Amino acid sequence: MANIMIQQGAGGGLVFYLPKRDLEASIESIEFDTPDKWGGELKLDNGGTYYIDPIAKPPRLPISLRAKRLGAAED
Repeated sequence: MANIMIQQGAGGGLVFYLPKRDLEASIESIEFDTPDKWGGELKLDNGGTYYIDPIAKPPRLPISLRAKRLGAAED
């Protein structure tokens, strides 16, 4: 599991940042994005896939979380 940060991007979308690898990518989709559940599988614009444990409601951004890599990005 890796420490990541999710923040609001300049264009209004969400941005995923992995400091250990200096990886920054836009989040294309979030598995759960409702008022009562947020998180799950994150699909990134670079082809990577990560998983964060769902939380009860959408967080205030930026937020630091623990994430598990499910699929590697296409380099």
